[in-house]
Amino acid sequence: MRDKKLIILVALLIVLSLGHGADHIARGDIRWQFLPIGIFFAEYASIGLALYFYLKNKIGPLFWAIGGGIGVALGWLAHFSPFSYETPQYIFHAYATPAAGWLAVA
Repeated sequence: MRDKKLIILVALLIVLSLGHGADHIARGDIRWQFLPIGIFFAEYASIGLALYFYLKNKIGPLFWAIGGGIGVALGWLAHFSPFSYETPQYIFHAYATPAAGWLAVA
């Protein structure tokens, strides 16, 4: 049985992920090379395929829970861990105006 709340959350994930990618492009972190573009394509293709398989009842909520857990772990490693160089402060100060910095961090 399909859960409309889960579908809405996945759609929100896609929108926020596009915003995250746009932020990286706006800050100049991503060069237009094959590997970064390939990673973005693979990310959205995998989310789209997973949503398709969910709608066809081939995968269930546990898949999304595991994927969400992996996403939170990678987000922590990328932006909050002691090994990160792209901290929220770095992202905030990468923009010319405080409003743009707050928008990027929020």
